Amino acid sequence: MNERFNLTRRASRTAVAMLAAAVLIAGAAWHGVAADQAAAIKPAATVTTPITHGVAGGRDSYADVVGVVAPAVVTIRTQGKARVSPTGFGDQDPFDGQDPSDLFRRFFGDQFGGRGQGQGPQRMPRMPRMPRQRALGSGVIVTTDGYILTNDHVVENADEIKIEMTDDRTFTAKLIGTDKPSDLALLKVTASNLHPIAVGNSDAVKVGDVVLAVGNPLGVGQTVTMGIISAKGRSTTVGDGGYEDFLQTDAPINHGNSGGALVNTKGELVGINSQILSSNDGNIGIGFAIPSNMAKSVMEQLRTKGKVTRSQLGVTVQGVTSELAESLGLKEAHGVIVSSVSPGSAAERAGVKRGDVIQSFNGQAVHDTNSLRNRVAEAGPGSTAELVILRDGSEKKLSVKLDEANPAKTARRGSDSEPGTADKTALGVSVAPLTPELAARARVPKDMKGLIVEDVNPDGRAAAAGILEGDVIQEVNRQTVTSIDELKSALKKASDKPTLLLINRQGNDIFVTVKPANG
Repeated sequence: MNERFNLTRRASRTAVAMLAAAVLIAGAAWHGVAADQAAAIKPAATVTTPITHGVAGGRDSYADVVGVVAPAVVTIRTQGKARVSPTGFGDQDPFDGQDPSDLFRRFFGDQFGGRGQGQGPQRMPRMPRMPRQRALGSGVIVTTDGYILTNDHVVENADEIKIEMTDDRTFTAKLIGTDKPSDLALLKVTASNLHPIAVGNSDAVKVGDVVLAVGNPLGVGQTVTMGIISAKGRSTTVGDGGYEDFLQTDAPINHGNSGGALVNTKGELVGINSQILSSNDGNIGIGFAIPSNMAKSVMEQLRTKGKVTRSQLGVTVQGVTSELAESLGLKEAHGVIVSSVSPGSAAERAGVKRGDVIQSFNGQAVHDTNSLRNRVAEAGPGSTAELVILRDGSEKKLSVKLDEANPAKTARRGSDSEPGTADKTALGVSVAPLTPELAARARVPKDMKGLIVEDVNPDGRAAAAGILEGDVIQEVNRQTVTSIDELKSALKKASDKPTLLLINRQGNDIFVTVKPANG
């Protein structure tokens, strides 16, 4: 009995020893592979997520996800000189080249400088110091050597940028570059023992996926909130008209979350939190994040070139509505319609004309203006792209060599036209032939031909279509109009179909569809 017991114990010990050896061998092998992989990592390399169970179903905690991503999300505090733009002066010198003391003496007497009668020179009172501008935001460590992604608006005008880690370390960051059109900025810190986040594929994100938003809202400290992807491909037009392709989420985002991480349940970065829409300046469940794929592209260009270059077609486009589709004789509302072509642009060289409907770009269907602009921008300056367009009911293929986009945009403000005495038309507007003086007042090209809208009946068809005072009607159903008689004649031909107008608003050509009088 004892001998059998001893044999059993020996067998057990042998099995344990063999198992331990197997574990040691496997561990050594794993560490050897990890060491080889680490040796192959290049500077600024990203990492992969250690979490393999990304399915949300059945979960009652996301603590493991938070444990992986939290060290990669930092707090950003900036300081800079406050910018002052005095009302009425804009960017001009408010003193118009004069000595400020002369200006103050003119209005307030000699007590503000210079010499009083029989008195020595008096000291001009000190102007108050400009306050320091401070800002709070978040950022995401994305590489092992200290590159950090955040929003451009977080670091705008900053001359000092501090990074606060979750382990209580603080570093001064160097600004590598910014890209205002995408609202992204790239920073770098020199530090060891960093924990970068794995950058995921935002194209693979689906509406309904669970996501976590990580950042420092309102300065309370790092906070994690949860929600889902509510929509993709959003454009808010809140920014400067830049390149937007937002992921929309209901994960609570507040001030201070800007630049923070939006991650999936595998702990991968899928977005950089950027904006919220709200009626009360607080979270109401409508937040927007810049997709990680866009952020990755911008980061690489800023890291390697210090700037971001994009390509452009040189056209102004608008979405095809059902009314526009009916006016153009299209079977379905699909693609975007070209409302203007810039002279000398890539589009003009390729033969694109006003009124063309762009249906696809490089083999990808075009659904809206925002997606087309982003695809064109990503193609790269100098690259050749294929357009599929519809012109007068026929499909055509055009090859276009893209130009480099110029991000600078000129802000233009319209001015209301003075009421005139032109006849009322069936549209419910009062119009008059465009003269050089009226063109200058409406901020449209002086050589433009058409009819300027001087008054709009709020109950008329034109008002319902969105036509405004100061708009210039250039065409009616693709027919040029320069007089009231031509306008009336063109409208009569429209009969009971929607009327397609080409108008110019503050220098921009757009198509507008006016419903028929019996519609």
